[in-house]
Amino acid sequence: MKAKTENMGVEAVTKRNKRREKLILNGWCWLFMSMSLIFYILFQGYPIICSIQYSFLDWSGLTSHAAFIGLQNYVELIHDELFWNAFFNSFKYTIMIVPLELAVSLFLAYMLNNEALKGRTVYRTMYFIPVVTTASVVGIIMIFLLGVQGPINHVLVTLHLIKAPINFLGNAKYAMPTLVLISLWKDCGTYMIYWLAGLQGVSKDVYEAATVDGATRFQTFIHIVLPLIAPVGGIIAILCAINSLKVFDIVKTMTEGGPFYATDVIATYVYRSAFSSEIGMPRLGYASAAAILFGIAVIVIGVVLNIIKARLNSRRV
Repeated sequence: MKAKTENMGVEAVTKRNKRREKLILNGWCWLFMSMSLIFYILFQGYPIICSIQYSFLDWSGLTSHAAFIGLQNYVELIHDELFWNAFFNSFKYTIMIVPLELAVSLFLAYMLNNEALKGRTVYRTMYFIPVVTTASVVGIIMIFLLGVQGPINHVLVTLHLIKAPINFLGNAKYAMPTLVLISLWKDCGTYMIYWLAGLQGVSKDVYEAATVDGATRFQTFIHIVLPLIAPVGGIIAILCAINSLKVFDIVKTMTEGGPFYATDVIATYVYRSAFSSEIGMPRLGYASAAAILFGIAVIVIGVVLNIIKARLNSRRV
């Protein structure tokens, strides 16, 4: 009986020690996270709350007076053709660029994951350099290169590939595809790194077994590697889709939403409504309503994509 009592006492002390260690560990975790949490609240959470508040106001952002108008901004947005044009242009841009970014970045990652490739570190760096290049600089350079009198048109005309110079950014037919290709070149390196992380998680034994069985590199990729990295691909697809819906810098620098609003996306629409004087007095409240409405749409899409990814993963298991 005494031994049993002593064992119970030891177990109780052990549990208390484990509980104390867990509390200390959690405390250190919260301590290290505190700065990130504080900055998130100050620069992300608080502005979101303010935007929701502003969306119910008739306010230019320049005066001290703001009138509460309830849902009037949202009602006006529903009947605003330019808002819906920017709304659908954002999704059009996403639908065009996401498959390209996923396919091209995966192709590059698979090629550069080959240990037999000489200088692959150099190639990785070359493909990643555009990612760290400022979007405004890329935009200015591309405006020069793609101009009617630019070198690209000059080469195309000289080689008789086209009869007359093309206004890539000034023609509504070519402006959006041109932006998509430039964004593809600039952002592809990010998703290439993600794919590389997934590919490096595949055991070398898998490749060796496939080689012994006589599978080609293409067959190994399609039938073995791709199914193994599919969960990683789902996460990359979600990140790619959400990031493309938030596009702003490259559009603002190169076309500012033109020509004739052909490349106008939600971010440029909100910027123009909130800060630009080209439409008269800025409307910060109206712009906030547009941002909130589109943000809700993005959240819904993100939730749907996560559900689809979870179901696909569960079926695989």
